[in-house]
Amino acid sequence: MMSMTVAELLVQTLDQIGAHQVFGIVGDALNPFTDAIRRQEVVRWIGVRHEEGAALAATGQAKLTGRLGVCCGTTGPGANHLVSGLYEARKDHAPVLAISGGVASAKRGTDYLQEDDPVALFGDVAVYSEIIASPQQAASVIHQAIAQAYGNRGVAHISIPPDIFSAKVTASVPSIATLRPRPEVAPAAEDVAGIAAQIGEATKVAVLCGHGCHGAAAELSALSDRLHAPLVHTYRGKDILPYDDPRWIGGVGLIGGRPGVDALADADILLMLGTDYPYSEFLPEDVKTIQIDERAFALGRRTPVTLGVVGSVRPALRLLLDRLPQRSDTHFLDKVNADRAAWNSMLDEKAALDRSHDKLHPQVVARAISDRASDNAIWVTDTGEVTLWASNWLRQSGRQQITGSFNNAAVGTGLGIANGAQALDPQRQVILHVGDGGFTMLLGEFMTAVEHALPVKIVVYDNSGWGLVHLEMEGAGVPPSPGSVFPNMDYAAFAQACGVQGFRVEKPAELPAAVDRWLGAEGPAILHAVVNPDEIPAMPHIEPGQAARFGISKLKQAINSLSPFRRSPPQ
Repeated sequence: MMSMTVAELLVQTLDQIGAHQVFGIVGDALNPFTDAIRRQEVVRWIGVRHEEGAALAATGQAKLTGRLGVCCGTTGPGANHLVSGLYEARKDHAPVLAISGGVASAKRGTDYLQEDDPVALFGDVAVYSEIIASPQQAASVIHQAIAQAYGNRGVAHISIPPDIFSAKVTASVPSIATLRPRPEVAPAAEDVAGIAAQIGEATKVAVLCGHGCHGAAAELSALSDRLHAPLVHTYRGKDILPYDDPRWIGGVGLIGGRPGVDALADADILLMLGTDYPYSEFLPEDVKTIQIDERAFALGRRTPVTLGVVGSVRPALRLLLDRLPQRSDTHFLDKVNADRAAWNSMLDEKAALDRSHDKLHPQVVARAISDRASDNAIWVTDTGEVTLWASNWLRQSGRQQITGSFNNAAVGTGLGIANGAQALDPQRQVILHVGDGGFTMLLGEFMTAVEHALPVKIVVYDNSGWGLVHLEMEGAGVPPSPGSVFPNMDYAAFAQACGVQGFRVEKPAELPAAVDRWLGAEGPAILHAVVNPDEIPAMPHIEPGQAARFGISKLKQAINSLSPFRRSPPQ
């Protein structure tokens, strides 16, 4: 190998493994790296307006593709800002390489300008964190970082001082062929036999499908047909099958519906596939549970299991199907589908355009966009009440993809994730559903979309407040607190001020035409939807205590109606 700098070696390695985009903000400690990117022209530098946006964009790509996302921040605050966004990769097990600049080697340990301890800083968020202290170790550390990101499906971090970035090396990164996504793992034959035996003793089987079921749509369908078992999904698994597939019953929890929750509770056996569903309160306590997951540590973590099997979903189901006879009794699935039909009818009523002549309901907005979106669109949802509108009223095609902040559940992450998704393919439609509070958290990242011609379509649900927090307050029986409502700008005007198109809609009659113009706009565009702030999401079950506390809260609000912290939007 010819002599090259550590920076050039890193760029070359990213090119060799197919990581051709780096998100970040330039800085003096990164000058050798960004200059190498400029000169080698094999990797694209995508400059963002906040390093958290860089981490979110890289993570968004990793979540969608399973391949390495790359982000970059300079010394001190630049690296600090990456960390918050990188929790998206940590919590959702996405492979991301985070590169930070460092204080020059000769200055370390002197409390130099912007000096920190990068290994300690990234210690909680990263599966691997290391300073490259000499050019001789660069090749092996770069290899190890990428290998750890893939092997542990998480964040790997390397800090490289500018003098090391500029230093010459002669060794290439070893074993490039090993730097690839982790392959599927087949379960042990005796474990598959154990699953088949337990299923054979049950009359009603329900299947909970998570993110790990992606790529196994055919096997899931075959399993449902073999057992006449309803397929229920987590939000991360919602996009695996079309919404109208008769096997695909719906979700669980607040982003699901009553049919899915009841199906799990009424089953003899719950088969959890590729999910470590974090909201254990929505999992049945007295149902025999079998769990299949690639991660041994996830087995039995959320709910007790009678059998936990280490393996990937697709090969596990292929082996299992060979051991399961065809069943004829369709009673359980028929009942669940009848419940599903009634639930869907309620959802349709809530989403009807003519439901109101003066108030724009958020469900109507979500459904109108869903019905007009491209068949292969990527849906990104921010966190908060907006997640409930988008998830419950989105009718996915089976070819669309859904992503967002899942286990981290962080407000304000959607725009960065959407930018990363759009950068993968500027020709593919990317739609972001975000609340007014979440959108303004990283507002500058809209300019990232404008600058790099990323045509992401953003719908801002404007209820002039923190909707989900407000709902939680009401569920606890307390009136709105200071800070739960806030004034807003005209987001359509903001888009226009940024040099792109923006549309504002307040009445139901205005919605169809506004959505069509927004989706048809060139480049990034904003749809500012002023929605009814008092709308309540569809709950699978409302317990008497919740209803009582909600009523008490409403009574307190009426008594305090003159309070400046009232629910109605500020004038």
